[in-house]
Amino acid sequence: QVQLVESGGGSVQTGGSLRLSCEGSGDTSSRSCVGWFRQVPGKEKELIAAIYTGSGKPYYEYSMKERFTISQDNAKDTVYLQMNSLSPEDTAMYYCAARGQGCGTGLKFINWGRGTQVTVSS
Repeated sequence: QVQLVESGGGSVQTGGSLRLSCEGSGDTSSRSCVGWFRQVPGKEKELIAAIYTGSGKPYYEYSMKERFTISQDNAKDTVYLQMNSLSPEDTAMYYCAARGQGCGTGLKFINWGRGTQVTVSS
Protein backbone atom coordinates (compact mmCIF):
# COMPACT_ATOMS: atom_id res chain seq x y z
CA GLN A 1 0.00 0.00 0.00
CA VAL A 2 1.23 3.46 -0.90
CA GLN A 3 0.81 6.61 1.14
CA LEU A 4 1.69 10.10 0.01
CA VAL A 5 1.58 13.11 2.29
CA GLU A 6 1.97 16.63 0.95
CA SER A 7 3.13 19.60 2.97
CA GLY A 8 4.51 23.08 2.49
CA GLY A 9 1.47 24.85 1.12
CA GLY A 10 0.28 28.16 2.44
CA SER A 11 -0.29 31.78 1.56
CA VAL A 12 2.25 33.88 -0.28
CA GLN A 13 2.27 37.20 -2.08
CA THR A 14 2.74 37.63 -5.81
CA GLY A 15 6.34 37.06 -6.79
CA GLY A 16 7.01 34.82 -3.82
CA SER A 17 8.22 31.24 -3.66
CA LEU A 18 7.16 28.05 -1.94
CA ARG A 19 8.59 24.57 -1.73
CA LEU A 20 6.16 21.71 -1.48
CA SER A 21 7.11 18.31 -0.10
CA CYS A 22 5.64 14.90 -0.83
CA GLU A 23 6.69 12.20 1.60
CA GLY A 24 6.01 8.69 0.44
CA SER A 25 5.76 5.36 2.21
CA GLY A 26 4.79 1.83 1.34
CA ASP A 27 5.52 -0.24 -1.75
CA THR A 28 8.45 1.45 -3.49
CA SER A 29 7.81 -0.33 -6.78
CA SER A 30 4.50 1.51 -6.96
CA ARG A 31 6.25 4.85 -6.41
CA SER A 32 8.89 4.69 -9.10
CA CYS A 33 7.38 7.79 -10.68
CA VAL A 34 6.06 10.68 -8.60
CA GLY A 35 4.24 13.63 -10.05
CA TRP A 36 2.96 16.98 -8.87
CA PHE A 37 -0.46 18.15 -9.99
CA ARG A 38 -2.68 21.09 -9.24
CA GLN A 39 -6.39 21.67 -9.39
CA VAL A 40 -8.63 24.69 -9.13
CA PRO A 41 -12.35 24.30 -8.38
CA GLY A 42 -14.34 23.35 -11.45
CA LYS A 43 -11.32 22.26 -13.45
CA GLU A 44 -9.47 19.01 -13.94
CA LYS A 45 -6.18 18.27 -12.30
CA GLU A 46 -3.22 19.36 -14.42
CA LEU A 47 0.23 17.86 -14.29
CA ILE A 48 3.09 20.16 -13.40
CA ALA A 49 6.02 17.79 -13.38
CA ALA A 50 7.01 14.21 -12.66
CA ILE A 51 10.22 12.55 -11.61
CA TYR A 52 11.52 9.02 -12.11
CA THR A 53 12.80 8.23 -8.64
CA GLY A 54 15.32 5.67 -9.83
CA SER A 55 17.44 8.14 -11.78
CA GLY A 56 16.02 11.50 -10.78
CA LYS A 57 15.10 12.29 -14.37
CA PRO A 58 12.46 15.04 -14.40
CA TYR A 59 9.62 15.54 -16.83
CA TYR A 60 7.79 18.84 -17.15
CA GLU A 61 4.68 20.08 -18.78
CA TYR A 62 6.08 22.68 -21.17
CA SER A 63 4.28 25.66 -19.68
CA MET A 64 5.48 24.81 -16.16
CA LYS A 65 9.15 24.36 -16.85
CA GLU A 66 10.28 27.93 -16.30
CA ARG A 67 9.06 28.51 -12.75
CA PHE A 68 8.72 25.03 -11.26
CA THR A 69 11.45 22.56 -10.33
CA ILE A 70 10.89 18.99 -9.22
CA SER A 71 13.54 17.21 -7.19
CA GLN A 72 13.92 14.37 -4.72
CA ASP A 73 15.72 13.23 -1.63
CA ASN A 74 15.68 9.45 -1.70
CA ALA A 75 17.10 9.21 1.82
CA LYS A 76 13.98 11.00 3.04
CA ASP A 77 11.63 9.32 0.57
CA THR A 78 10.52 12.81 -0.39
CA VAL A 79 9.85 14.58 -3.66
CA TYR A 80 9.86 18.37 -3.75
CA LEU A 81 8.30 21.01 -5.94
CA GLN A 82 10.03 24.37 -5.87
CA MET A 83 7.72 27.10 -7.12
CA ASN A 84 9.05 30.57 -7.96
CA SER A 85 7.59 33.86 -9.19
CA LEU A 86 4.15 32.86 -8.04
CA SER A 87 1.07 34.72 -9.21
CA PRO A 88 -2.61 34.56 -8.21
CA GLU A 89 -3.16 32.22 -11.18
CA ASP A 90 -1.09 29.62 -9.32
CA THR A 91 -3.65 29.48 -6.52
CA ALA A 92 -4.83 25.87 -6.37
CA MET A 93 -4.79 22.65 -4.42
CA TYR A 94 -1.53 20.88 -5.13
CA TYR A 95 -1.35 17.09 -5.11
CA CYS A 96 1.38 14.56 -5.46
CA ALA A 97 0.70 11.21 -7.04
CA ALA A 98 2.62 8.06 -7.85
CA ARG A 99 2.67 5.28 -10.37
CA GLY A 100 4.73 2.15 -10.90
CA GLN A 101 6.07 1.43 -14.37
CA GLY A 102 6.91 4.25 -16.69
CA CYS A 103 7.30 7.93 -16.04
CA GLY A 104 6.50 11.09 -17.93
CA THR A 105 3.70 13.39 -18.84
CA GLY A 106 0.41 12.12 -20.17
CA LEU A 107 0.37 9.02 -17.98
CA LYS A 108 -2.21 7.88 -15.46
CA PHE A 109 -1.15 8.12 -11.83
CA ILE A 110 -2.54 5.56 -9.45
CA ASN A 111 -1.96 6.68 -5.87
CA TRP A 112 -2.73 10.17 -4.64
CA GLY A 113 -2.12 12.30 -1.59
CA ARG A 114 -4.76 14.54 -0.04
CA GLY A 115 -3.26 17.75 -1.28
CA THR A 116 -1.92 20.99 0.13
CA GLN A 117 -3.47 24.38 -0.59
CA VAL A 118 -1.45 27.18 -2.14
CA THR A 119 -2.91 30.68 -2.17
CA VAL A 120 -1.18 33.56 -3.89
CA SER A 121 -2.41 37.05 -3.16
CA SER A 122 -1.86 40.15 -5.27
